[in-house]
Amino acid sequence: MKKAMIIANPSSGKEEAQGYVEKIQHQLANIGYTTDIRLTSQAGDAAAWSAEAAAARLDMVVSIGGDGTLNEVVNGLAEKEHRPTLGVIPLGTVNDFARALQVPLEPAEAMAVIGRARLQKADVGKVNERYFLNIVALGDIAESAAVVSPEKKTALGSFAYFLEGGKGLVNKQPVTISVTADEEEWKGEALLFLAALTNSVGGFESVAPDAEVHDGKLHCFIIRKASLPKLVRMTANLLKGELNEDPDVVYFRTSRVKVASEALLKANVDGDIGSGLPLTLEVLPRHIEVWVP
Repeated sequence: MKKAMIIANPSSGKEEAQGYVEKIQHQLANIGYTTDIRLTSQAGDAAAWSAEAAAARLDMVVSIGGDGTLNEVVNGLAEKEHRPTLGVIPLGTVNDFARALQVPLEPAEAMAVIGRARLQKADVGKVNERYFLNIVALGDIAESAAVVSPEKKTALGSFAYFLEGGKGLVNKQPVTISVTADEEEWKGEALLFLAALTNSVGGFESVAPDAEVHDGKLHCFIIRKASLPKLVRMTANLLKGELNEDPDVVYFRTSRVKVASEALLKANVDGDIGSGLPLTLEVLPRHIEVWVP
């Protein structure tokens, strides 16, 4: 029989995760899988257990939770000799990775494709020694968005990130950064550096609309120092999916980029505060296989 590990965050989805654990366990048993169930209780659990699943050469890992749980699962799987296929049951506020792969946001519908539909290869990003699935960002907007309270996330969803990030853009000062990529070098004052791996960032699918989950590229944006009217224009362009065409935005695609600054900045990595600068970002192309419709 095939073997699967189910990793669930019991606090996700208004504490509905346990019910989906039982349902996916039953579903997988019907198609020939034995299952090992793990419920997280602290940060690092999901990463450790998915690494254990890779070492044991299990056939599948199922992540039940939000983007944070999924990020940990992928951090456990990335660059392992054997990587189980990945099933995603999204129970988070935003679920960017599920959106990008068109995994249904309704958990019951997402569950139905696991082990039954098709596998899609997807890129994984690497930032220093950590892995990510959606975004790495630098600047006050990035740090503001990373500390959105659970209450605001629940009440406002994706808009909570937009609201907190907007405060950062309007009220904070730019910093000097240097960016070096395959064919791009830039140094100057910026409000935000953003590297998107998928087309969904904070629930908005118009930030990098051309990004594909398997294109092997980071879609990078440098938001220059700008006045409030220019920021309003940028916001309009973002919502239209035309941020890359804004005259105060530097946009480029690359497979590897380095970012440095003398300022004390920390990265926002998939919604959580990560390491400080300097950063080296790269793409591990088509690195994992995900169950999709």
